[in-house]
Amino acid sequence: MRKPLSQNDLDQRLDPAAADPTLFETLADELIRELDERDLDLEIIDPLTWRRPNRREAGRGSDPLQQFRVDVDNILPLDREEEARLARRVEFARRRLRQAREAAGLDPDGGQAEAGAPRPRAVARRALELHSLRTEMVERNLYLVLINVERYAQTGANRQDLIQEGSLSLFRAVDGFDWRRGLLFRTYAVHWLNQAFRNYLYNFNSTVRVPVYLQKALKHINQATIRLGNPKATPAEIAASSDLNENLVKSALGAARTSYSIDAGFSEDEDGSRLRDLLVMEEDENGPYSSRLEDLTLEEGVQKALDRLSDRESLVVKMRFGVGFPQAHTLAEVAGELGVSVERVRQIQVRAIAKMNTPGLRRDLDPFLN
Repeated sequence: MRKPLSQNDLDQRLDPAAADPTLFETLADELIRELDERDLDLEIIDPLTWRRPNRREAGRGSDPLQQFRVDVDNILPLDREEEARLARRVEFARRRLRQAREAAGLDPDGGQAEAGAPRPRAVARRALELHSLRTEMVERNLYLVLINVERYAQTGANRQDLIQEGSLSLFRAVDGFDWRRGLLFRTYAVHWLNQAFRNYLYNFNSTVRVPVYLQKALKHINQATIRLGNPKATPAEIAASSDLNENLVKSALGAARTSYSIDAGFSEDEDGSRLRDLLVMEEDENGPYSSRLEDLTLEEGVQKALDRLSDRESLVVKMRFGVGFPQAHTLAEVAGELGVSVERVRQIQVRAIAKMNTPGLRRDLDPFLN
């Protein structure tokens, strides 16, 4: 078996591109042809080579976050020259993988349709080489995640979730990084990290997800409210001060409602009181929370949906799904009850479900289905 091309040899072949980046494509294509003719692979480096020889184990314990910090501290960071060389290796491996896919008659950029399908040996090896190089670049820059996550850790978001999102974003940064511009990778990666952290906060920091555009509008609304010095400023006043559309201001203010669990403690005192203890019916001032306090119960929502159907459609749906019956019935059983064919029952069921599938009914029933 032929010995693979070492990373040092690869660097020597690509280093002239450091002084003249326009040479990279020519150098890379010549080397790819040479390696393919000789059927040579690239060397895949053991991850232990970019970890400190005497790895620090102090601080390890049951805390996953502390273990992650220790692991990151044990990884050797890249200097500027090492980083540029690794970036060129990544681009070379990606270019070679693309050409290998083209030669095998596959989509050069890959695709979901090919997921799980067997790949030629050359394509699989080129993909493994690229994955190894991308992983090295990501791991040797994980310290950036720990540094930048501190800016967002005070928002109440789960720190481990933020670290996970940031780590994933480094792979996107590797794919978009252009070493020709002369920038350090960390300068480019911080943009992706901040975007990942903000997207996580926008999408998962509240019980009910508020669209990103409304959350951004809320920032301008809060700033306008501070400028006006009036917490109760009208949407028209806020719109004039923030240069936002008045309808957008109304939508953002309507979406800014806070959700509370009825089982959450009402105060910091450990007296066992819960928010649900304060919710009572008018006719029973001392009674606990009841489902009747909801705007719409599940039974009312289902009945509201069935009221849109004809008598026959309603009967079919009730029998098929066991609504008001001891159990659900098969199409054949419903057909026997109605004296029609099984296909006719199926058609009635499809039509009935389509009539109930309206935005209004979905909105009413969504709280019970999620």
